[in-house]
Amino acid sequence: MKSDIHPDYNRTPIACACGSVIEVGSTRSDIKVEICSKCHPFFTGKQKLVDTAGRIERFRKKYAKFQSQQQPAE
Repeated sequence: MKSDIHPDYNRTPIACACGSVIEVGSTRSDIKVEICSKCHPFFTGKQKLVDTAGRIERFRKKYAKFQSQQQPAE
């Protein structure tokens, strides 16, 4: 291998927005992430529903007419 062409490989902390810190080996230093395995819904089993800009209400308004038009079959 050639010398002095490879970046330094060090122990680096990865800090999540939830407060979790994980130590890994990396060429970068002080990595920050927004979501990790301790707070991600897939790994925690807790589903978070984030309503951005009223999407759920728009969906309900759009399909409310459809539900009211259907009558139960007798």
